[in-house]
Amino acid sequence: QVQLVESGGGVVQAGGSLRLSCAASGGTFTDYPMGWFRQAPGKEREFVARISQWSLGTIYADSVKGRFTISRDNAKNTVYLQMNSLKPEDTAVYYCAADDPSTVAGGVPRSPLKYDYWGQGTQVTVSS
Repeated sequence: QVQLVESGGGVVQAGGSLRLSCAASGGTFTDYPMGWFRQAPGKEREFVARISQWSLGTIYADSVKGRFTISRDNAKNTVYLQMNSLKPEDTAVYYCAADDPSTVAGGVPRSPLKYDYWGQGTQVTVSS
């Protein structure tokens, strides 16, 4: 069982930056590819970014590519999402998630069905 605790959300002006953190406990952190998702009011949860266990590979949604950077510090059991050049359309609740490879996948890497453990979500609001 893995617990994920997110922090770093808040309100920022368009063009600004935020850095989200997700601290993991339980399990073996280096077993898990980690992902970030977001969900805006009235919309489905959408994929944002994914990082492999040893940071050798990353995947980004086209909507955030070039602006957001996912990273991880395995010594701290923490995943980060650096968000730059924020736009009002980035406003959403952001979730981190862990993909346990020992479980049934249930989807593809961009699908929330593939992930087994989720944080509580943190609100990011970008004002114009």
